Parts: sequence; C-alpha cells; structure tokens
Amino acid sequence: MEGFVFPNELHVTWSVMIVLYPYITGLVAGAFIVSSLYHVFGFTQLRPIGRFSLVSAFVFLLFAPVPLLNHLGRPERAFNILITPNFSSAMSGFGFIFAIYSIIVFLEIWFDYRADLIQRWEKAKGLSKKTYYLILLGSTQRTERTDEIDHAVVKTLAGIGIPVALILHGYVGFLFGSIKANPWWSTPLMFIIFICSAVVSGMAVLIFLYQFVTWLKGIEADQVALDTLGKFLWGFMILAVSLELMEILSVAYEQTDRWSVLRELIYGRLWYTYVILQIGVCSLIPFFLLSLKNLLNLPRRFGNLILFFSSILLLCQVLLMRWNVVIGGQLLSKSYRGFTSYLPGLWEKEGLIVSALILIIPFLLLREFDKFFPFFSKKDQPVGEPG
Repeated sequence: MEGFVFPNELHVTWSVMIVLYPYITGLVAGAFIVSSLYHVFGFTQLRPIGRFSLVSAFVFLLFAPVPLLNHLGRPERAFNILITPNFSSAMSGFGFIFAIYSIIVFLEIWFDYRADLIQRWEKAKGLSKKTYYLILLGSTQRTERTDEIDHAVVKTLAGIGIPVALILHGYVGFLFGSIKANPWWSTPLMFIIFICSAVVSGMAVLIFLYQFVTWLKGIEADQVALDTLGKFLWGFMILAVSLELMEILSVAYEQTDRWSVLRELIYGRLWYTYVILQIGVCSLIPFFLLSLKNLLNLPRRFGNLILFFSSILLLCQVLLMRWNVVIGGQLLSKSYRGFTSYLPGLWEKEGLIVSALILIIPFLLLREFDKFFPFFSKKDQPVGEPG
C-alpha cells in the first residue's frame, strides 16, 4: 500500500479469475470470427481451418463461465440470472448472451459435421453406432438436397453468430468502460479495444494450435491458410495496439487531473507489466516479426517459425492487457492519492495453480473433441500455392 487508500480498497476484489474470464471469451470470439471469415465472407483460403476454428471456439466457450463460477461464493446462484432476469443490468446479460451464443455454435457444428457423422454412423457397430445415432438426433438421411440445406444453415448461423460473438466479448469492455469513478477504465474506447484484442487472441491461438496439431498428427499444414491468417493477425494486432496507445496518448496530451493520476499508475505499479512486457516485449516484437513475415519473401520454415513465435507473444500480450486493465484499475484508490498492491497466491481457490488448470483443460478437451468432430477432412486441400 502507498499513500492514502480507503479501508475497503486494501484488497483487490476482482481477482485473477476476472482476468481469465475476458481472456477466454476473447479466444472464443476470435476463433469464431475466423470461422465466419470462411463461411460467411468467402475467404476460401481459410477453408482448411474453418472447422478447426469452429470447434475450438465451442470448446473455449464451454469454459468461459468457469472463472466466474469459481469466483462466486455461491456459484449455484448463477442460474438466478436466467430465472429472475434484470434487463437493465449489463452484467446479468451475460447469462442470456452466453446461452444464445452456445446454441448458435452448437447448431453450426452439428449441421457442418452432419454428413461426416452419418458416414461414421454407417460404419460403426454396437455402442459406437448408438452414440452416433444420438449425436445425429436420429437424422441419418443424407442427399444432395440435405447437404445444400446444411451448408445454407451453417452460413446463416455463422452470420447471426458474428454480432453475438462481438457482443459477448464487447460487453465486458462496456462494463469496465462505463465505470466513471475509475480513470483507468472510464473510456468509450474500452468496448472496441476489448473486441479487437479478442480477435487478436483468437487468431493467435488458432495459429499456435494449427501448427502444433498438424505437427502432432504428422500432416502438412496448409501454407495458404497460415499465410492468410498471419496477415489478418498482423492487421488486427496493429489496430488493437494502436487504439489502446491512442487512448493513453490522448489522455496524456490533455494533461488533466486524470492523467496526473494515471501517470503515477503507469510509471509505478504497472511499469513492468504494461510498459515493459505488454507494450515493449509482447507488442513491438510481434509487430516487427509479422512485418518481416508479411512484407518479405522469407523461407517457408522460417516464416512459419515467426508466425508460431509471434502467436505465443500475442497470446501473452492479450493476457497482460486483461491483467493490466482488471487488476491495474483496482490498484488505484478512489482517493486518487494512493495505490494498493495485488499478488495472487499459488494454491488458493483463485490462485495461479487453479488459473493454470482452467487455461490448460480446454486444450486437453480439444483433443478429445477431435475423435467425434475431426478437425481436418480430406476435402480440405490447399487452394493455391503459398504466397
């Protein structure tokens, strides 16, 4: 503690769990956007990872509320959001947005994989055949007409899911940005910054997972898809970081009372996590690496290594951004004359070990999903020569 801090501000209330929640929902939104770029906007270069991104979004979506439930003292009361809705509360809107989005993504996966599941059902025997029959909900008939209907439904659901995905993650930024009493959070750009950084994290995790999974399976990654995704990642990373820096620079240029407080926060408590790590290491280095990758004709292996390393750095960058926003905003006392501190425990309920497990489990679960919903099909062949 430093300076004058009110008694109720000695302890940080929103812990690392509230850092993980917007981070995981960002992975969901970003991965779904990549899937929609193929299904809705016709970027056929992304076809080889269209299904992979869709299933990844669903798996991360399953774990999106876990940090919140762990943070609550009585997690079973979370269902009261749906039973006794309060439509004037932005926070209570999560229950409805999450439910709607989950249904959209589940249906999109079901229609996209229906033909493949029918083939597996026809070849399966015993318990496996019954399992596939249940997954198919008894719909085992397949014709050219049903394939056309499935494709149309997937495209429609993807189109509907885009605004829902943006709202799911953007409303978190709205919650922070609408808290006028906190100068670190109070900005109308917070909504947009959260959305852009979500897309960055989603694309970064797909590049990381796609290269890792293809290496693990011993199959060749589609270079066109990787290059296209790398260009999108480069563009959205520039947009996200620029918006965040422009917001800070505008406050610094105004030289108001707000800046006098934030300057002490940035140069003090957040110097290493924000200035050194988030901006210096995890933003500038990926920017230069991705610029080299997309502007120069680099050897294939070296270019892919740059993409892989940049994706890891950008995943750390977005996680640091969530930390600096959620935790950083709580380090500043409402007296504007003092700062508190926060260091998460190791084995606590909301400590680092539990946080690591919450982040790791979706990746492990993703491998199990591949058994029922294969990520890559034989029809997903390269659509052109590497650029």
